[in-house]
Amino acid sequence: MNRHDAGSVGLAGWAWVAAATLGAGGCSRSRTVSPHPPLYASEEVAGVVIAIDPANATVVARIPVGKRPRGVALAPGGERLYVAGADGIAVVDLQKRAVVTTLPAGPSPEGLALSPDGRTLYVSNEGSATASAIDLASGGLRTAGEVAREAGGIAVRPDGRVVFVTSAKDAEVTVLDAATLAILARVPTGPRPRSVVFTRDGSLAFVADEAGARLTVIDAHAYVAQSEVPLHEDSRMPSGPRPMAMALSPDEKLLFVACGRGGSVAIVDVAKREQVRSIDGVGDRPSGIALSVDGAFVYTANGASHDLSIVNVATGNVDRRVNLGGLPWGVVSARAY
Repeated sequence: MNRHDAGSVGLAGWAWVAAATLGAGGCSRSRTVSPHPPLYASEEVAGVVIAIDPANATVVARIPVGKRPRGVALAPGGERLYVAGADGIAVVDLQKRAVVTTLPAGPSPEGLALSPDGRTLYVSNEGSATASAIDLASGGLRTAGEVAREAGGIAVRPDGRVVFVTSAKDAEVTVLDAATLAILARVPTGPRPRSVVFTRDGSLAFVADEAGARLTVIDAHAYVAQSEVPLHEDSRMPSGPRPMAMALSPDEKLLFVACGRGGSVAIVDVAKREQVRSIDGVGDRPSGIALSVDGAFVYTANGASHDLSIVNVATGNVDRRVNLGGLPWGVVSARAY
């Protein structure tokens, strides 16, 4: 596929097909595998989600989704994208490249997280200090629960039983029962926590503390903070690192942290719980982050420079930049389905 064809293909057109041999009988089936699946970035000013071809560093579609889109989450299977915005949760059909419905949420929804079975969408509502659970089969608001002020980051523990929500105002994580959204615990963090990521075994949660230039590591079952991971930048930006969004590498060994006003990506060794590297100068105020399927590239949505950076992890270089305009906020990779 060349860049002239990129604007006309649907989601299925991004995939390369490889044969996988399964079972002792030698039976085989086709499995769609894409080395460069599309990216989807929310852009607040124009109220759109932007589809990006990372292989050619081109914008292939701009999909209107409503006012002030921020958090994005991809449905299992990759056919639909959920987008948190001032109008509610836009549901985007990625084949049609259009919003098919808008789901209810609380005031100023910001973060999104899907349950492991893909049946429930959890939403952090910044404007009301609440979290919502939406039943995706019916499209109805299943339940809502109180959290601390300025709710932002939200994540579901891999076993699907609990939900963590960060509070930028109160410097804590609210732990909720996933079924009822009743509060199970409140865990103090560093100042202004913005996002949370679980290890895939569900034992630990890493929280990005924007104003603390560090990560808080939480025992995800005992609900207590275990340690801190201070972050740094080699280029010594005046603001220092301001950790925002995070992404775990495919092998779970590294955690990539978009450092906001610091303009960098911090790389943290998960086992050692320490920063091992800083990739500086990736863009102005990177707030969203995603990884390629093989972990070789990191993608950052840069609000102040109005673009998306394609960063080579091995070299630390920004290989390409894609001009998005406006204020890019979140980004997600379609991966391979």
